[in-house]
Amino acid sequence: MAWDFEPVAGPTGGLTDGLVWDGQGLIYADMGSSAIQRYDPTTNRVTVLRPFWTRMKGLALGPDGMLYGCQSGSRRLVRFNQDGSASPLQARLDGQMHNAPDDLVIDRRGRIWFSDPHDEARGPEVRPMLDHASILRAERTGWSMWTLERITFDTACPRGVLLSRDERTLYVAESPAEADSTPELRAYPVQADDTLGAGRVLHRFGSGDRGIDGMRLESSGNIVACAGWSRSGPGPMVYVFSPNGDVLDAQLAPADEPTDCAFGDADLGTLYVTTAEGHLFRARGTGLSG
Repeated sequence: MAWDFEPVAGPTGGLTDGLVWDGQGLIYADMGSSAIQRYDPTTNRVTVLRPFWTRMKGLALGPDGMLYGCQSGSRRLVRFNQDGSASPLQARLDGQMHNAPDDLVIDRRGRIWFSDPHDEARGPEVRPMLDHASILRAERTGWSMWTLERITFDTACPRGVLLSRDERTLYVAESPAEADSTPELRAYPVQADDTLGAGRVLHRFGSGDRGIDGMRLESSGNIVACAGWSRSGPGPMVYVFSPNGDVLDAQLAPADEPTDCAFGDADLGTLYVTTAEGHLFRARGTGLSG
């Protein structure tokens, strides 16, 4: 049965991304408004949570209750402090600056696993990009000091990143943009020493298709993922994959280039979706929950 997507906000003319449910409302990044927004489903209102934040992509809440984000265009991870200030994370990989963080997931220990593709940066080029585009892991060593560790060694353009509920599997969307590329959804076992085992391809998209951008876990452990576009393949889609990569459902997205998704509302039974054009949609009655 087709899901009924209802428009909530937008389009704002710029990418919306980084959906996260805070327990009562939905936080998301809005490039069109250069702000981090918050939608309250009880009042049906969108308000500015953090103004003047441009080029934000992935957002996540840590176990400390802090909001963290990927400011991709400025090549930094940011912690949003409860007093209204913000702290860019001071982290280097063997003395070098990382690339352009795209998406992140935070484990129970507060470590940040994030995708680090070679995206366009704005402003002064402090250093050249790394010679690889990998999943990196940031671990806190002080209030503003973090160490970085390279986690994947076989990725070329990672986007969405996700940990299984037991944190023993890392899901990675390998989503290159080249016309002849073949995007993949991969699963890597997290080993006892916290390194990754060999990755396994769960799903391979068609050549030239737009791969997964953002994804979230469903309550039964399935993966809900936003992928596709109108230019090729089956179009803009929201997929439901089993942990083994079986396609359990595929729904046509309500607008082109869906970017991210998250479950929200009191029962975590509503699926929210953002798009490259700056929409926020929701679908109730999908049979899925967070």
